[in-house]
Amino acid sequence: MAMNDTLAMAMSKINNAEKANKEMVLIKPYSKIIKSVFDIANAEGYIGKYEIIKTPQGGTLKLYLLNRVNKCGAIKPRYSISLGDYDKFEKRYLPAKDFGIMLVSTTKGIMTHIDAKKNKLGGILLAYVY
Repeated sequence: MAMNDTLAMAMSKINNAEKANKEMVLIKPYSKIIKSVFDIANAEGYIGKYEIIKTPQGGTLKLYLLNRVNKCGAIKPRYSISLGDYDKFEKRYLPAKDFGIMLVSTTKGIMTHIDAKKNKLGGILLAYVY
C-alpha cells in the first residue's frame, strides 16, 4: 500500500480509534512532524502519551487515547497562511471560535494557531484537532 501522506494516515487512525472507543492506536510509519503534532495535541489535552517501539523495519508509535478528540485531520492542500487569514481558516476547519486547535508549521517550529497569532507568525497549515 503506497502512503503519500503519513500525517493524514495517522490522523485518520486516531479518528477511527476514537470512534471505536479504543484506548490505544499504533501509528506506522511515523515522522518528526507526526511526533511534533502529537506532542502539541498531548500538551493541549487531546491525546495521551506515546511511546516508540523499535523494530527492524523502522518503528511503530504506540499512542494512548484519552477519548477527548471529536474530530481531527490533516489539512490538504497544505495552505500557506498569513497573519490575517487565521479567522477564515478557523471558520473552515473548527466548529466554533476558541474551540479546537489548528497546527501550523512556522519558521519557529510547529505550534498551535493560537500561539502563532500571539507570536505574529504565518506559516503552513498542517492539521486540526477538536
